[in-house]
Amino acid sequence: MENRFTLLGLSSFRQEIKKSRFIATAGPVADEAAAKEFIAAHSDPAANHNCWAWRCGQGYRFNDDGEPSGTAGKPILAAIDGQALDGVAVVVTRWFGGVLLGSGGLIRAYGGTAALCLRAAETMPLVETASVTITCAFGDLARVQARLAERPGVQVRDQAFTDTGAELSVSVPKLEADLVSQLVRDVTSGRAVVRWDE
Repeated sequence: MENRFTLLGLSSFRQEIKKSRFIATAGPVADEAAAKEFIAAHSDPAANHNCWAWRCGQGYRFNDDGEPSGTAGKPILAAIDGQALDGVAVVVTRWFGGVLLGSGGLIRAYGGTAALCLRAAETMPLVETASVTITCAFGDLARVQARLAERPGVQVRDQAFTDTGAELSVSVPKLEADLVSQLVRDVTSGRAVVRWDE
């Protein structure tokens, strides 16, 4: 799997190109619904164009908002993909300054403004995770919790108590899965039950 990244928060970048003002706003989104909300929240109805693109996993959309076909939304999506970003939406708003940019100029203006905005943004790697349920006795619980807490990227999502111990729902980076299984077996001398979700 190639390394993918997402944004930690909002980022914006503005520039003027031949008297037209361009403002790009980028942010993290979880899914298509969140992307639509982001676009609505960061579009300016008073501007000439609010062009946008988003990508969430295999899903993506883009829109030229009245600019010639292929000159705005596609270059914005290319800026997202060019920086290996995922779970990201970008809106580039344009106020027309009276000078026509031509197709090539529009592609460079929209794609370039989006790319500069994304380069300035703080990113973090997206890590593919797996879910595991660990069932252990009360006597092993504190040791299991402590050892899991030491592992980077491992998160206990839920904990339920039974008559004899606890059941932990844990999220683990996929690359750490075998290591975590072995760690739990070692800490509990094989007493804990480790079940990986499909």
